[in-house]
Amino acid sequence: QGHLVESGGGSVQAGGSLRLSCRVSAYTYSNYCLGWFRQAPGKEREGVATIDSDGRSTYADSVQGRFTISQNNAKDTLYLQMNSLKSEDTAMYYCAADRVNWLLLPSYIYWGQGTQVTVSS
Repeated sequence: QGHLVESGGGSVQAGGSLRLSCRVSAYTYSNYCLGWFRQAPGKEREGVATIDSDGRSTYADSVQGRFTISQNNAKDTLYLQMNSLKSEDTAMYYCAADRVNWLLLPSYIYWGQGTQVTVSS
């Protein structure tokens, strides 16, 4: 299968915004469910937002209304627009893909290497 490559992480002050990107292979992942997950030090990996092959999205309660998951028209890039960032959003963010729609469970089979997001208060 193809690779998932995240980018767009960085450091931002609380209240700021970041947009994460994940390059996916449109041919490889055209019928896959895609998702964004995060893992903070000492914590388990948790689901942030996912989108299925029909474009339906699911969000964790903690990010609902602040984060938006989307894809470009070519479906070769997955985005996570993060607004009103909080210190508790600090984590390594990963994109993931699977034919099975695991929703927010971190059971996806394919993972990127991650991009760090640090929010300072």
